[in-house]
Amino acid sequence: MAMSDRLLAAWYQGHPALALLRPLESVYRRVVVKKRQRFLDGEGEIYQPPVPLIVVGNITVGGTGKTPMILWMIEHCQRSGLRVGVVSRGYGAKPPQLPWRVEADQSADIAGDEPLLIVQRTGVPVMIDPDRSSAVKALLANEPLDLILSDDGMQHYRLARDLELVLIDAVRGLGNKRCLPAGPLREPIERLQSVDAVLYNGAANDRDDGFAFQLQPTALINLKTGERRPFDHFPAGQTLHAVAGIGNPQRFFKTLETLHWQPVPHAFADHAEYSVQALNFTPSLPLVMTEKDAVKCRAFAAADWWYLAVDAVPSPAFVAWFDTQLIRLLPARLLP
Repeated sequence: MAMSDRLLAAWYQGHPALALLRPLESVYRRVVVKKRQRFLDGEGEIYQPPVPLIVVGNITVGGTGKTPMILWMIEHCQRSGLRVGVVSRGYGAKPPQLPWRVEADQSADIAGDEPLLIVQRTGVPVMIDPDRSSAVKALLANEPLDLILSDDGMQHYRLARDLELVLIDAVRGLGNKRCLPAGPLREPIERLQSVDAVLYNGAANDRDDGFAFQLQPTALINLKTGERRPFDHFPAGQTLHAVAGIGNPQRFFKTLETLHWQPVPHAFADHAEYSVQALNFTPSLPLVMTEKDAVKCRAFAAADWWYLAVDAVPSPAFVAWFDTQLIRLLPARLLP
């Protein structure tokens, strides 16, 4: 088990050795609390975009279903005729310059896996830059937009925001509720009191403190041909190799089990780089991966490699709440 995996297990399952990290946690908490207070006091250079900006992020390390939720928000807004853009840090991307406009035919090495996935799925303009304010400015200089979504960026306080949505894994929760490095929190748990909405990935019902949403598998898509197949393409009990380089690979493996297949799990680091050799498993079986992994593997995919298309399905209460926020933030002329 890699060091990062051991640390994740300790954060979410408990380990007495984490007590040794509490002095470092205290230092980290002071830094992040001070950083946020400077933002609240209006200190430093804070960019206020001329159009509404919504941050979709988390306060924990690890996957919470952020990209599927952003895809849902894009498609929901597009159905109302809104022009939506996305900014992202572009984790792991190595573009020739920054800010960088992501295009569908670029490689994940240049664009980053999540930004590339968003462009390929929706066609919306996406700009990457660790300095998200620069990304927003570059996006608006090139595109007439009504709304901007920030893929993560909760802690990027140089960028003003109109809404903050925090996603939490309903099963793992907030772990031991301690900040880095003694726990998985990027900010103290009290930060949740100041956000506009909390969404629980995998929750069956809305909670008193937040909305529920599910990740719903929709189809198998062949990496090589783009062919879209229903789930009965593989019979119940089918053994297959399962590849996931995401923040919470176990969620993906369990999803495959709910489809009545028998996955042989291969967990990789989040944003992992792949090669034919890295995915040359024995015995020879069909291979199913996440869509985020697929954008990095199409160039060398074998004929029996597939990805599982997944859509976020938020609760009706969240949809109604989100529509109310759009009415509040946007000019009436833009809404149907």
